[in-house]
Amino acid sequence: MLRKIILSVLGVALIIGAIIFANYLIDNKNKPKPVIPKVIKTVLVDTVKNSSIPIVISANGNLTALQRVELYSEVQGLFQTGSKLFKPGQKFNKGETLIRLDASEYYASVQSAKSDLYNSIAAIMPDLRLDFPDVFQKWQTYLNNFDLNKTTPTLPEISGEKENYFITGRGIVSTYYNVRNLEQRLTKYRIIAPFSGILTEALVTEGTLVRNGQKLGEFINPSVYEMEVAVSKSFADILKEGEAVTLTNLDRTKTYEGKVSRVNGSIDATTQTITAYIEVKHEDLKEGMYLEANLNANKVDNAIEIDRNLLLDTEEIYVIKDSLLDVIPVKPVHFSNTSVVLRAVPDGTIILRKPVPGAYAGMHVKSAVNSDNTSDSVQ
Repeated sequence: MLRKIILSVLGVALIIGAIIFANYLIDNKNKPKPVIPKVIKTVLVDTVKNSSIPIVISANGNLTALQRVELYSEVQGLFQTGSKLFKPGQKFNKGETLIRLDASEYYASVQSAKSDLYNSIAAIMPDLRLDFPDVFQKWQTYLNNFDLNKTTPTLPEISGEKENYFITGRGIVSTYYNVRNLEQRLTKYRIIAPFSGILTEALVTEGTLVRNGQKLGEFINPSVYEMEVAVSKSFADILKEGEAVTLTNLDRTKTYEGKVSRVNGSIDATTQTITAYIEVKHEDLKEGMYLEANLNANKVDNAIEIDRNLLLDTEEIYVIKDSLLDVIPVKPVHFSNTSVVLRAVPDGTIILRKPVPGAYAGMHVKSAVNSDNTSDSVQ
């Protein structure tokens, strides 16, 4: 009997506990969910004010000397020591000897040929006195002025047909031009500086046997340089000779003034670019230096310039309308490394000044207020 009473009490207790637990679950199910507060981002904005935007074309390249000479030997000989060493960095003035090769053997053959010419003319002088007395004196004067140690003088002008046949028939003319040819080749044993400059490359040293066609070095004028840049074909009609150009070094610590000296008349079919050459002078410049050039092109009216990251891939930008982000289509006119010039943006439009991570159309935003409670304008 006692056992039945205990079991009955436990059963009633389980039923009451089940009812209480069920009511607890029902009450929690109907409890309202917590409201998550909306996060409104604060953004930097600008007010559009269209104006004329100057287009600046950026290009870069390496400097090369405007005047440069690659030195090659046209003759063979032993490289003789000169007054200055033939070493990179050595400076030479215009007219100074860069390289002198041993020409003693060749010089002797030239003197021999000149002597043969002199003897040939001297041999015909008695015949000239008898047959051509009117031209005898000019040939006598030529012989008197003939100096084996100087350049062979030009032959007297032949005035008549008979004189021409007589002189030519004796081989005087052919002998003369043979001598002049030898003298011309003799000058190639000495290479002189065509302008004042500096030696940038030396491939031979004193005492070296130089061979015909061998490259000897490079010689440049370090006072004037030029830089070759490639510009889009759309600016082909804008680039003009004499246009001022601002150049800066990689560290942007120094600025140089240059000008467009030449513009290529054809467009590269592969890259669709046109090549322009910028001339620049400065004592700090060196060949091979890398510079960035900014060329002033035309101006774009009724346009604004913004950060390039603000332009979407769909050629749209974000605007703010009633605290919500929206997008409007725009017309990009010119791209630079960091900015883009746009058209078709109405005046007074409020746009973002800096990109907003995760931005989307319909997003709630709040404009940042400047200290003077006014928004900046972009143009």
